[in-house]
Amino acid sequence: MVMSTAVKSDRLKKRFEKWDVDGNGSIEKSDYEAEAHRIIQAFDEDPSSPQARALIDAYISMFEYLATKAGVGADGSMTEDQFLSVVEAQVFAEGDAGFNRVIRPTVAAMVGLCDTDGDGEVSPSEFRKWLEAIGVDASSAVEAFRTIDTSGNGTLTVDELVAAVRAYHFGTLDVPLLGH
Repeated sequence: MVMSTAVKSDRLKKRFEKWDVDGNGSIEKSDYEAEAHRIIQAFDEDPSSPQARALIDAYISMFEYLATKAGVGADGSMTEDQFLSVVEAQVFAEGDAGFNRVIRPTVAAMVGLCDTDGDGEVSPSEFRKWLEAIGVDASSAVEAFRTIDTSGNGTLTVDELVAAVRAYHFGTLDVPLLGH
């Protein structure tokens, strides 16, 4: 698959800006934690619930992994250039393995948060709530759901959602499942 480096870079820069919650030009663990809390609040979830704790832990683990690989340490901060470099090396360059190691736990935690019926998959209504919670225009939710539902079974699995996050970052899907 040919990927657009420009699209990938642009989407990662937007991701960096969204995670730089305090706007100081670098991202820290607290920025990732703040994003998790915003999502939990948007879902109207109790921050102490197991699902909410899992999302917070997933975001913190993702930051700590990337920050450690970037050489700034789990409690350090990353500049935009460091973030772009480490994501390229740890996620994109490793393909599915990188996405499964770095992104999958966060996607799985999001599924846990929005899976209100407990079936381990995301229904169309749960997906719409997911998009709304992360600040994405949900008007395209039905079409996006159909695109992501590669099995055509009417629900989204963690595998389908991880593949969709990857497709977004590689420029072949326009739905930013981790926000934009």
